[in-house]
Amino acid sequence: MLNAQSPASKMPSRLQLAARSGEFLVTAEVMPPKGSSPAHMISMANLLKDWVHAVNVTDGSRAVLRMSSLAASAILLQNGIEPIYQLACRDRNAIALQADLMGAHALGIRNVLALTGDPVKAGDHPNARPVFDLESVRLLQLIEKLNKGLDFNENPLTDSPTDLFAGAAVDPQCPSWSGLQRRFERKLAAGAQFFQSQLIADFDRLEKFMNNVAAGCNKPILAGIFLLKSAKNARFINKNVPGVQIPQALIDRLERADDSLLEGMRIAAEQVQIARQLCQGVHMMAVRREDLIPQILEMAGVAPVTQSIKPLSLSR
Repeated sequence: MLNAQSPASKMPSRLQLAARSGEFLVTAEVMPPKGSSPAHMISMANLLKDWVHAVNVTDGSRAVLRMSSLAASAILLQNGIEPIYQLACRDRNAIALQADLMGAHALGIRNVLALTGDPVKAGDHPNARPVFDLESVRLLQLIEKLNKGLDFNENPLTDSPTDLFAGAAVDPQCPSWSGLQRRFERKLAAGAQFFQSQLIADFDRLEKFMNNVAAGCNKPILAGIFLLKSAKNARFINKNVPGVQIPQALIDRLERADDSLLEGMRIAAEQVQIARQLCQGVHMMAVRREDLIPQILEMAGVAPVTQSIKPLSLSR
């Protein structure tokens, strides 16, 4: 059995400590397996763990079936890799959300990214029933209550509160500036302690967001950096990802390059350097090429995160 009284159970996460100390934060994303074997996920995360403060575990991203993000996060933690447990409201009612959050804390997971979730119709089970009992702001409020020892209905938790470090998503490229500001402020008020952005293609827009919306919030903003593998990949994103427009100049660079993947890595490294001047961190996304993230960070002049965490033992 997990020893709930162990000193590690009371310690803040590495991500939380780094955020508090003002370090430049680096996170990266892995997908849980589509099946029962976590071997590939673990191998990718192991390549990342010396370079990032924590590894995001997606929760049914794009409404596509994958292993439970809670189970996958616990598996990473057992392997000495600090997870950010992504939790989407799409698939769970308020009872299930609370149950999973309490379970995450009991397993030693501390970092949670509160998400509304992508529409079911966008995924591989379009006839499944969406729940959306809550959305991301109300989920943040729920986490705040659990941390204070109260449930959704403000009844006391009789077996100890949670101690979760809650984050939220932000999209500085949202076309509605007033809507972006309003939602950001609502997430701050609901208890968000850090923010990870969607893919950033317009860094002028990011700078404006940092200066006009996020200024003075005293919470880390991590800019989303996406590895473009080819001009075709960039065009696909422009066509299929709402709110993102990869500049034509970058598409032309990828088109002209002898090695488009290497050129995409150079572009990502340049973007990390730009983001470093604007905000407190980067969130790296390299779908199916997570193994290249350490090299991109090295190209950008970002040093490894050398502090490691001890693997969590789930049995005496």
